[in-house]
Amino acid sequence: MTTSVTGTSGEDRSDYTREESRLIRRRSLRLLGSLVSPLRAQLILAAAVIIVSTMLRVAGPALIGWGISHALPAATGAAPDWMPAIGIVCVYLAAGIGGAALIGWYAVVAARLTQAIMLDLRKRIFLHTQRLSLEFHESYTSGRIISRQTSDLDSIRELLDGGLNELVSGLLYGAFTLIALLLLDWQSGLILIAMGVPLAFLMRWFYLRSQVVYRESRVVSAQVIVKFVETMTGIRAVKAFRKEPRNDEEFGEVALKYRDVNMRSIRLFGTFEPGMMAIASATLAVVVLWGGIRVADGAFAIGFLLSAVLYVRNFFSPLQEVAMFLNSYQSATAALEKVSGVLEEEPTVPDPTNPVDLWTAKGRVEFDDVTFGYGSDRTILPDFSLDIPAGQTVALVGTTGAGKSTLAKLISRFYDPTAGSVRLDGVDLRDLHPKDLRRAIVMVTQEAYLFSGTVADNIALGKPDATFDEIQRAARAVGADAFIQALPDGYDTDVNKRGGRVSAGQRQLISFARAFLADPAVLILDEATASLDMPSERDIQDALQSLLAHRTAIIIAHRLSTVAIADRVLVMEHGRIIEDGTPAQLIAGSGKFAQLHAAWRETLV
Repeated sequence: MTTSVTGTSGEDRSDYTREESRLIRRRSLRLLGSLVSPLRAQLILAAAVIIVSTMLRVAGPALIGWGISHALPAATGAAPDWMPAIGIVCVYLAAGIGGAALIGWYAVVAARLTQAIMLDLRKRIFLHTQRLSLEFHESYTSGRIISRQTSDLDSIRELLDGGLNELVSGLLYGAFTLIALLLLDWQSGLILIAMGVPLAFLMRWFYLRSQVVYRESRVVSAQVIVKFVETMTGIRAVKAFRKEPRNDEEFGEVALKYRDVNMRSIRLFGTFEPGMMAIASATLAVVVLWGGIRVADGAFAIGFLLSAVLYVRNFFSPLQEVAMFLNSYQSATAALEKVSGVLEEEPTVPDPTNPVDLWTAKGRVEFDDVTFGYGSDRTILPDFSLDIPAGQTVALVGTTGAGKSTLAKLISRFYDPTAGSVRLDGVDLRDLHPKDLRRAIVMVTQEAYLFSGTVADNIALGKPDATFDEIQRAARAVGADAFIQALPDGYDTDVNKRGGRVSAGQRQLISFARAFLADPAVLILDEATASLDMPSERDIQDALQSLLAHRTAIIIAHRLSTVAIADRVLVMEHGRIIEDGTPAQLIAGSGKFAQLHAAWRETLV
């Protein structure tokens, strides 16, 4: 697996080394570049608009200075001439109106760019997280994924919406203002450049400090979301075990950490802003003092001194916007690091480069010297071999941790073996076309999940183009039709609305109907009857027996009543098969299965 720099286990960290930080920044910039490159033409348009509008805005103080120094004396002289003053006023108004109009146009263009980038990024995250293998989703909590799609993307959007506009306009305005000041009065320009040295040190300090604080802020923000989502998702267990006080305490600790981080960022900005104001005031004072001396000596026109004062003031004004950008930038950079980390993850079960088509699967499953473990430190299946003929119903029995569910996940290709191969009809699952694999092999688990929509929609997941008659036949086959008909709107009942609620056993029956409608060559039932009560389980025994008759079936169940319908029983222990035979043969023996069966019979007495 090709992981991100931080990996799924250490992604939410704030103590990166310098090399890790460099690689993360490069990864984030690569993602940003891929988002922006398709919008190059719109970027050029936005740049042209903002440059022209900034030039028009910067012209204002120079026009005022020229008007006071030249146009005003001409209008108030012995022979009054108002044309220069009128001309200056007209040019000033034209520049102001033109600059304002272009700023408005730029805001629209920038908003379109932002929305295009966010749409692309949001879709990428959703599509990529769906494509990632089961291993990623079992190690990456749902709260962290939600954080990537919500708070992290919101931070990036805020940067693009406001922060980036502030940076671009602020830097351009500052640069053009300095150039205009140097052209108008090079001495005042040199004073401004000299005072820029302490300003640069202040900006550098703020940038480095805020980088650490905002990265930590994103980590703690994700922890808040994770704690909330996990608590609400497991609310039944919380209430059952009276865990509310402990959860309150834990959430309070995380929320307190979040508050403290935010306070640190506020204190940073509270130090930076007064420092910048002090430098601006000192610069303005020096320019006024030196300019006043020259005005008194007749070497400098008072109108242009006013222009110089306005330019100095205007130079520092957008730096407030730049500071606000740094504020947003640090938050968005930390968020972009998290998002790019998810997008850098590669599936541990990749699609084949040259897929093999298997249009009609018969259902023979083979394990050839398979070794598998969820980590390098613990092997679940050591040198495992097994041959399941097409059409055979096999029951897997064994204690928890024996490897039964792992076997099912390998057959479904949720994981790939570390060594050896798993084959369907002689084709390695790693070479089989994904569409053929998902059509040929279907797993029904204990966690029967229903998606938003009607009961019919949920059954049709097994065959999206199924007719209503086919959906109803599948429901009847598993004994679900009766309770579905009793729902307020029958098959059109919305399962997520009041009145459409179904029990755990009913959800399981719907998932059975979904799987049977798909008509796979291999059907895996992983504790699929665990949610059913005994009467419900007896009701579907006949349906299971008839529906499994013409396909390969692997049944994992602790209830031996379900095992009874199998053609073959495999007893597993520590990743190995210790018994293999028909239910009758194993019951008649003295092995592990016979002991389990005897204990089960005693519970029925």
